[in-house]
Amino acid sequence: MLQRAIVEVNDVVKHFVVGGRGFGRRPETLKALDEVTFSIAPGETLGLVGESGCGKTTLGRIILRLIEPTAGRVYFDGIDLFGLKPRDLRMLRRRMQIIFQDPFSSLNPRFTVEATVTEGMRIFGLARGRELRDRAAAMIERVGLPPDALDRYPHEFSGGQRQRVGIARALSVQPDFVVCDEPVSALDVSVQAQVINLLIDLRVEMGLSYLFISHDLSVVKHICDRVAVMYLGRIVEIGGVSALFANARHPYTRALISAVPVPEPGGRAKRIILDGDVPSPIDPPPGCAFHPRCPDAKPECAKADPPTKCPDDQTMYRCIL
Repeated sequence: MLQRAIVEVNDVVKHFVVGGRGFGRRPETLKALDEVTFSIAPGETLGLVGESGCGKTTLGRIILRLIEPTAGRVYFDGIDLFGLKPRDLRMLRRRMQIIFQDPFSSLNPRFTVEATVTEGMRIFGLARGRELRDRAAAMIERVGLPPDALDRYPHEFSGGQRQRVGIARALSVQPDFVVCDEPVSALDVSVQAQVINLLIDLRVEMGLSYLFISHDLSVVKHICDRVAVMYLGRIVEIGGVSALFANARHPYTRALISAVPVPEPGGRAKRIILDGDVPSPIDPPPGCAFHPRCPDAKPECAKADPPTKCPDDQTMYRCIL
């Protein structure tokens, strides 16, 4: 019997109204997400990659209902998140947490580490009194911080240590699903490896599922089970890490993978250079959004978005060249 997905995203669309307000300027519609569909299994890490501005963070926040979608549905453990009343949603939030990209601005500078880590436990009634501090101490020790960190403030830590505080805060309420929004992009390379390995260990220990948002494919290859590739608000390819890196089907995915540095001395990968810039999400091109930059584009690509095709390796992609 197949296990039910912990997260199901069905045809999610998100439009923002921009511009307007005086001097005859008309408001315009920015199409951030366009019919995004995928699922995440319990215990799975799904990587979400793509160029800056493609909609990765917007999608992560919609899944947690921090942003309301224009259309579509998101189900968490079979529950329709956008059909919940505020009280029911509040109680469900304990099971869904987020690790933010910037470990400094995401922490309250007036809160000690103890106040930061125990806030969620207080809200959801998971512990009281001395047990709160004991749980916080155990959590910060698990993420690699010293015991005296509980009484210190965010400005007293390095970037890597602050991100460990953010991880401890997210996991203190014992969630089932965590959105990791580029959690290592602001850190030094040496610290990145430590935080990534910590996230892997915690996933196994706590039975977590991750949506791991990143623009670094080498990191994604190390931590993720599957990868979804986004371009201009659409998922253009999704599949297992090994299959996707060995045999990417979509031209955009192949271009992204070709930009990953080769770790061997003297090793050189054939770089695929895409022409032009990413189109504006306010005025996306007709048909396949990638066709103005695609080296393999055909005339029909400008007329209609190609249907999804599922080859034998279960890699899904839109392009059917």
